[in-house]
Amino acid sequence: MGKKVAIGGDHAGFEYKTKLIKHLESKGYEVTDFGPFSNDSVDYPDFVHPAMNSIEQGENELGILICGSGNGVNMTANKHQDIRSALCWNTDLAALSRQHNNANVICFAERFISYAYVEKMTDVFLTTEFDGGRHQRRVNKISC
Repeated sequence: MGKKVAIGGDHAGFEYKTKLIKHLESKGYEVTDFGPFSNDSVDYPDFVHPAMNSIEQGENELGILICGSGNGVNMTANKHQDIRSALCWNTDLAALSRQHNNANVICFAERFISYAYVEKMTDVFLTTEFDGGRHQRRVNKISC
């Protein structure tokens, strides 16, 4: 079985989230959908916090968050002490967020990035490993 992945966001990320879950499951990932479950207007923290808690508690290894701009879900995720969330808009950033920052969550802006590209960035993020070494020292200094 593949990695366990938490996914969530808000109403503006619902369409991509729904498609991405199918893509991830077809690749063998175990996906926990924290919502929302429709495109009706919601408050993203109500979905982001439970998803991040699941990562901090070890129920999921990595997370994916999607909203209109990516900013709200990213800011909310990074309030969690053990979360390192990266807002990405290209595959290089998705890779570097894992390699250099050991990001455990990736965020996307549905209103600004094509679904096909979100799928590519997700694949890169989920298959890229942390480089460790000199980067570990820096990552150790992130949490307050």
